[in-house]
Amino acid sequence: MPGVAMRVIREFKTFAVRGNVVDLAVGVVIGAAFGKIVSSLVANVISPPLGLLVGGVDLSNLRVTLRDAAGQTPAVTLDYGLFLQSVFDFVIVAFAIFLVVRAINGLKRREAEAPSAPPAPSREEVLLTEIRDALREPRGPADSGGP
Repeated sequence: MPGVAMRVIREFKTFAVRGNVVDLAVGVVIGAAFGKIVSSLVANVISPPLGLLVGGVDLSNLRVTLRDAAGQTPAVTLDYGLFLQSVFDFVIVAFAIFLVVRAINGLKRREAEAPSAPPAPSREEVLLTEIRDALREPRGPADSGGP
């Protein structure tokens, strides 16, 4: 049994330190933090002025009462203001992700368009170049007179 446990631990370690898993974990944590920031932006910065524009109403309190409260039974409401805030959250997050993906794609395009280094000459090309250069060199006094 200890051998099986060690093998499982080793496999888990290999899985956990794999680059994609670590990148994914970092992305999830950053995404969660970004989601909180966007929610705060919508609730505390965007919604109040928008509420003033539509008549001084707090958007989160917009609702339609389908059935009033009766005794111990709470009212049944359709909270469309909270839904609107969630839609704003989504639009802002989606736009931010779009901008990030667009920037990354632009960088990838620039890398692809960058001229690549010419391939190294083959062994045959190197030998032929050496032969050509050797033939161009003067060989001494007998070579300079001609026939």
